[in-house]
Amino acid sequence: MTARFYKLTELHQKLDAALRMETMRRLPDQLKVMALKRRKLRVKDHLVRLTPSHVLATSRG
Repeated sequence: MTARFYKLTELHQKLDAALRMETMRRLPDQLKVMALKRRKLRVKDHLVRLTPSHVLATSRG
């Protein structure tokens, strides 16, 4: 596991926790929820690109 992959995984977990905290509020800020979801998805996309199985699947065509 590379340092970048580890940091992205850690960031993904932090964003997930922040998203859960925001949605559990009595009146969640919908703009904040949307921004957290967007950011979390972006991090997930980076993680998928760094995953070796993804690289093998795309090279097989």
